Amino acid sequence: MSNAPGSTKATSIVAALGITKGQVIQELGWDEDVDEELRSAVLDTLGEDFVYEAIEAVDVVLLWWRDEDGDLGDGLVDALTDLTDRGHIWLMSPKIGQDGYVDPADLAEAALTAGLASANSASVSRMWHAQKLVRPKAGRR
Repeated sequence: MSNAPGSTKATSIVAALGITKGQVIQELGWDEDVDEELRSAVLDTLGEDFVYEAIEAVDVVLLWWRDEDGDLGDGLVDALTDLTDRGHIWLMSPKIGQDGYVDPADLAEAALTAGLASANSASVSRMWHAQKLVRPKAGRR
């Protein structure tokens, strides 16, 4: 992102992701290439840090994933471990043309394998794209 954390653009992207104060968010897959401005904007909105080892169920998993990170289906199944039944995953992956780009067909197959459905998507920065993955309504308890 070209704007500083707390900027109107950063705030609007966090709002588009549906992230609000009080949610419990687990971050997985962090590495030096993630969008730190986006992370800071999310943390500013939350007012607290991400959960890394959940002791309670989380509302959202922010999963940074690159093609070379391994089997995306396995990664999504692992991301479900601490997620509430009504929670969702924001899969953050590099955009087309960027190192680590995840092919949409691979994403669709991995989501199906993990028992998830694609919801909306968002362009969150110059380098990263976000895909919301949810449990299908019939599968929710």
